[in-house]
Amino acid sequence: MRIMGRSFGAGRVPVLQLFIAGFLAGILIVKVGEGILLTKTGLFDEEVLYHMKYMTVDCNELFYYVLRKRLMAILILAVLSTTYLGLAVCVGAALWYGAAAGGLLAVMVIRYGLKGILLAAASLFPHYLIYFPVIFMLLAWGEDVYGCIYHRYGTETEKNILLKKAGRLAAVVGMTVAGCALEGYVNPAVFLSLLKIF
Repeated sequence: MRIMGRSFGAGRVPVLQLFIAGFLAGILIVKVGEGILLTKTGLFDEEVLYHMKYMTVDCNELFYYVLRKRLMAILILAVLSTTYLGLAVCVGAALWYGAAAGGLLAVMVIRYGLKGILLAAASLFPHYLIYFPVIFMLLAWGEDVYGCIYHRYGTETEKNILLKKAGRLAAVVGMTVAGCALEGYVNPAVFLSLLKIF
């Protein structure tokens, strides 16, 4: 898989394979813990969806909320990538993002059958069209920074490496802001429109 000229899943850290492994693990965890996760927590049950159907969303507040959360996640991963924990953090993040996606899909399908797939897709549309590439770019960036610092990957000068890394991180941040705008201003209308006919 290639995004913006960068190969994912074929380098030193198989990001795509780890994401898929996490995705499958998320499905398995939800299936095994179905009794606790679905019955006792009320996760995405009909009552929750009923209340969501009639809520009003302050799009500005939602935008700023998700922007803070997403940028904080980028900052934490970027900082940790410069430490000895960098590689472990990238591997763990790939597994975590996969598990979250798999868990969401499993919950929706178990509760609502095939309609649950549509509901899960609506909850992720359109912002995850940007977030998915961003996740892979960010994890590849973190692994690359870790490799450059601790294993001296490549033959470029330190100044060139820093400029390239800063440029890639700026692209990740810019795409994340665009994704947050879609999540804050577009997704609520898409999701609530589907809920009204669900």
